[in-house]
Amino acid sequence: MNKKFFLYLSAALVIAGCKNNSVNISGTLISPINGEYIFLDELKSDNLITIDSMKVTDDGKFSFSRDIISPSFYLLKINESNFLTMLVEPGDNINLKADWDSLNYPQSVSGSKGTELMVEYNVTLRQTINKLTGLNDIYMQNVDSPGLPAVIESLDSLAQIYLSEINAYTKSYIDENLHSLVSLVALYQQVAPSVYVLNPTKDLKYFLKVDSSMSELYPEYEPVISLHEQVQQLAGSLGGEMRITPGSGGMAEAPEISLPSPAGDTINLSSTRGSVVLLDFWAAWCAPCRQENPNLVKAYNQYHSKGFQIFQVSLDKTKEAWMKGIQDDKLDKWIHVSDIQYWNSVVVPLYKIESIPANFLLDKEGRIIASNLRGEQLQTKLADIFNNL
Repeated sequence: MNKKFFLYLSAALVIAGCKNNSVNISGTLISPINGEYIFLDELKSDNLITIDSMKVTDDGKFSFSRDIISPSFYLLKINESNFLTMLVEPGDNINLKADWDSLNYPQSVSGSKGTELMVEYNVTLRQTINKLTGLNDIYMQNVDSPGLPAVIESLDSLAQIYLSEINAYTKSYIDENLHSLVSLVALYQQVAPSVYVLNPTKDLKYFLKVDSSMSELYPEYEPVISLHEQVQQLAGSLGGEMRITPGSGGMAEAPEISLPSPAGDTINLSSTRGSVVLLDFWAAWCAPCRQENPNLVKAYNQYHSKGFQIFQVSLDKTKEAWMKGIQDDKLDKWIHVSDIQYWNSVVVPLYKIESIPANFLLDKEGRIIASNLRGEQLQTKLADIFNNL
């Protein structure tokens, strides 16, 4: 969906009334290679154009000046694998300090809010990539070990935690920067080649959210137009499948779940009909899930007497871990079920779950009315529902 998207990141964004169209980009590179050049590239609608270059001084200094009339994306580049993407706006006076071989992670950057926001995100993304790389190192160290299957299982659990954390961080980052073009860039970040932080299907809600915000702010901006077209194509291709995709908020009836409780009794999701139900998928090993659990406790305590129920499905690997998570987080007031099959649980393909936490809010007839509501979003939605009953 997104391979050609970044080719459009510099299409014109006409902003009336700009009084200062000049942009200055300067900085210091630590331990530069004598005689090497640094390049300033502009991202055009269909290609990348080098618009300026200079030989870095012996003490690592460089500077570029340019007049622009609208926000644009530029690359400060040493080579094809060593560059910094910048969101540059008229009047910006950018100054940065970076290691010669690590432009993408400058030690400091100032004078450009958009660039600062992207650097901030890159730091967190790099931390996740480093964690995942560390897991691969552990795997290689144990590749000939007789205990390799157990190591792989442990590493997979950690990888899922790291991916869930960066997924949640990216969504929060987008929510906080919905009026900035950096939200477009955040949609397409990767932890490895072709391994994206956000899934266009599972996380369609965020593609729609960015599409809606950017289309209102910059309706003539080519990347926004491109995103809108692609989101509409994706939504159309999903058809009925969208109805049970986290973030879609459709009105389909939630598929039946029949799984054992901690006591061993089989409980059906349909047994909750007549209540407004939060169908929540979690696991004791999932840090973001555990962080969200206090919000569920708060919501349950506030609205259970009015007809609110929680049906929580665990993707844990052992009953002991599952039970301990319930006990430690004080979740024993509502319904819990699990087949203790980890990612092989029957609910994973049934609800197309690709990461947790994930949840669906069901009305009294068992129909999906919202999804992935967390924190205050859940509180707001429940308030709207029960105030109108």
